[in-house]
Amino acid sequence: MSLLNEIDYRRTFLEPMIRIEGGENPSFDFWPYVEGIPKEDYGGYDCSDGSVNFVWRSSDARYEHVLINTKEDKDVFMVIILDRSKKTVVGHRLLDLKMEYGLRD
Repeated sequence: MSLLNEIDYRRTFLEPMIRIEGGENPSFDFWPYVEGIPKEDYGGYDCSDGSVNFVWRSSDARYEHVLINTKEDKDVFMVIILDRSKKTVVGHRLLDLKMEYGLRD
């Protein structure tokens, strides 16, 4: 399990990131990885529903960011970063969009 810091997380971005619409399946099964994420990495949030509304792909199509919804806050996600070329999980990061963009008190 690899909890990514800000620098390692940003390395998986290649602008522009492209939103992947529903209906396209991931290139491999990453859910076993998700099940092994330590509870403390969720920062008190609950993602147990496994609900995903957003998937973003880097413009070179190498990386995919799968945003798993939290039950408590529509602006907080557990992001799973997939390396599509290697068919491996790069790691994960709890993403609070309001915190990220300075909108949370």
